[in-house]
Amino acid sequence: MTELVLPPALILLAGAALVALTRGPLRNLVLLVSPLLTLWAIWQVGDGVVMTGSFLGYDIEPVEGSAVRRLFATVFALMALVGGLFAYRQARVYELACAYAYAAGAVGVAFAGDLITLFLYWELMAIFSTALVWCGGGPEARAAGIRYAIMHLLGGVILKVGIEGIVVHTGSVDITPMLAGNFDSWMVLIGILINAAAPPVSAWLADAYPASSPTGSVFLSAFTTKSAVLALILLFPGESVLIWIGLYMIFYGIIYALLENDARRILAYSVVNQVGFMVCAVGIGTETALNGAAAHAFAHIFYKALLFMSAGVVIYRTGKTRCSDLGGLFRTMPVTTVCGIIGALAISSFPFTSGFTTKTLISVAAETEGLALVYFLLMAASAGVFLHAGIKFPWFVFFQKDSGMRPKDAPWNMAAAMVICAGVCIGIGVFPEPFWALLPYPVSYDAYAPGKVLFYLQLLLFSGLAFFLLLPWMRRTLTLTLDTDWLWRVAGAKTAAGVFRLGALVVLRLAIAGEFLRSRIPALTAMLSSTGSLGSTWQIGTTALWIVILLTGYVALYFL
Repeated sequence: MTELVLPPALILLAGAALVALTRGPLRNLVLLVSPLLTLWAIWQVGDGVVMTGSFLGYDIEPVEGSAVRRLFATVFALMALVGGLFAYRQARVYELACAYAYAAGAVGVAFAGDLITLFLYWELMAIFSTALVWCGGGPEARAAGIRYAIMHLLGGVILKVGIEGIVVHTGSVDITPMLAGNFDSWMVLIGILINAAAPPVSAWLADAYPASSPTGSVFLSAFTTKSAVLALILLFPGESVLIWIGLYMIFYGIIYALLENDARRILAYSVVNQVGFMVCAVGIGTETALNGAAAHAFAHIFYKALLFMSAGVVIYRTGKTRCSDLGGLFRTMPVTTVCGIIGALAISSFPFTSGFTTKTLISVAAETEGLALVYFLLMAASAGVFLHAGIKFPWFVFFQKDSGMRPKDAPWNMAAAMVICAGVCIGIGVFPEPFWALLPYPVSYDAYAPGKVLFYLQLLLFSGLAFFLLLPWMRRTLTLTLDTDWLWRVAGAKTAAGVFRLGALVVLRLAIAGEFLRSRIPALTAMLSSTGSLGSTWQIGTTALWIVILLTGYVALYFL
């Protein structure tokens, strides 16, 4: 590797600005070239700190390289490229610019060598991801974007409190491994977990991602949660509480995805589920587990993008999002169907797909460390993933009772992006060894040991059998599933409406009182005039009488 010339994140950020300023073929060239230049710059970053600077009197390290940082930055740049290909003919110019700036923030987080730089890029991601949600258009996207912004601003404030505490108590802003052992580190951990969509504050993801455009949700699925996973790998490897948080995320995502009717909300809850595997692996903290977390994040970005792409094409062609309105689309959308199935198999860890080779690293790490309960829960979760994402999503969208719709298949650019993602899913699954070389630690693991392959095939096939046996109970209804977002989407809305009504009532009463006083001003003026009852000269006897009355009243009140 050679010396770094320019921070990779700034190249992609410049590309985002050029996307907004150019049009036609030149804009298309920028969409293609800027991620490729970013990717080239990523692989010029050697190990260790390669760029330093000063900010507010602190020595910062805007670019620090390592194997895991390059891996995440690489997949972020690749996702910007493939996402740009998927979206460039359908998305608006400002949506593409926001998406590339959002991706630039993720690349910046990947290489941040200090907490200040990490926080700045963290907030850059929050700003442009919020704008990307708003690009969905309509009142639903605007409301979801506001809720999304509030949640991420809250997470940013919590993270900033933790960072400031660390700076005050240690004098250092370096990113180094720590454990959640004091208030400062807990604040940093909580701030990161909010971006990782850890319950009970994960509802922002299922709320916002489906409200974005069919192209915007592809970008949203790739960066925020995986940047949080990288931050956990760098800052909290081996923090045992993450094991149980991750397991909770896994089953939380499965349950809500099984209840959902909206195709993209199914996939959104599936993001929470899959990130749970990564968080659990970070909690285990061994080299194998951290390899598993990084590898699964890489694979997840591609197969989750593939699933959101297939759902996006369906929405783009039909205008329908609910599974209850879809079905039978495989007849006229074969490319979208096949790519959606590949993504579903990959997320389900089906052998010879990327999900199998990466997720099994995590289960092997749990087994090696003697975490029997964690191992068996991870196995049970794999069956649950196959139920909600591996079968439910493609079945209800493409194969259930014919909806009567005969939409066209994906436009060529969308189809090309899906085929690329599908190729990555199969390529990593069939030939994992070249991918292992990119991981932070050496890998001595045979993913295709016959016993392991047979075990997973049995697990998945029996899970599929259970789905079809329970199919009459799994048919979707016209409902929207709420979890903790009930607090702000229902209770919060009703509270705000009540406060508004109370405020309006107070204003009305004040207005009535003001009108009453205004109507009495002439009489009061006359009373206080030189000829009025209060303004005229009183006789001495009248004055003495009033003095006695007031004094008696005062004495009575005093002794009471």
